[in-house]
Amino acid sequence: MKLEIAVTSAAGAGTSAAEGADRIELCSALELGGITPSQGLLESSLEHVAGRLEIHALVRCRPGDFRYSASDVDTMVHEVRHLLALGADGVVVGALNDNGDVDTPALRRLVDAARQANPDAGLTFHRAIDQSRDPLAALEQLMEIGFDRVLTSGHEATAGEGLAVLARLVERSAGEIEIMAGGGLKLSDIPAMHSAGLSAVHLSAKRTVSTLADGAVSLGGQDGADPTAYSVTDRETVRAARAAVNAVDLKRRGL
Repeated sequence: MKLEIAVTSAAGAGTSAAEGADRIELCSALELGGITPSQGLLESSLEHVAGRLEIHALVRCRPGDFRYSASDVDTMVHEVRHLLALGADGVVVGALNDNGDVDTPALRRLVDAARQANPDAGLTFHRAIDQSRDPLAALEQLMEIGFDRVLTSGHEATAGEGLAVLARLVERSAGEIEIMAGGGLKLSDIPAMHSAGLSAVHLSAKRTVSTLADGAVSLGGQDGADPTAYSVTDRETVRAARAAVNAVDLKRRGL
């Protein structure tokens, strides 16, 4: 079973590599569900991991829904090309149409851009599938388009709640595409994910840091929010996740 960590900093990328993650999803603004990382963040993260794991960059030009305009798609095509040219191992994309189905024309443009930039680039469809009308129908389309994996919570708020749908997705995929469980995933969920046939798990492994002091001025954050707070990748959580994945792999081998 593969372990993927969502990170928003070069330090988080380095921590994930040091603690044995197989992949990272690199993004910015995880508190908004993640948006495309900057050039500097990718380059610095590549230096921090030094080839110890794969870096897959999220390509999402804005927060909010996954129904994109033509200009949104144009922007993401450029982002796909640029991130792969800089050295990302893969990209994480997703788009839906107004009916809640996979936006095939938009995705074909993104996939074509990725293949042109790097024919070996990994292609992941993100949790837009959890806002789709029918996740099993969406999976069929994604396999046809040529995606390598799908990140999903099983059409529920958390992967634990979506376990039954995750199992159905695994069964339907028949090994043609990797189903990766993520979204509110708890370490205690990992054995059940393994038993259901999931081949990868994804979590943010984050903790909040704050330097709040009396009189700190908000710079445009939500009312009542700590204006100094931000998230970092927690080393102990990544380490515990690696141990949990190793434990189920050993159990599978009867060791």
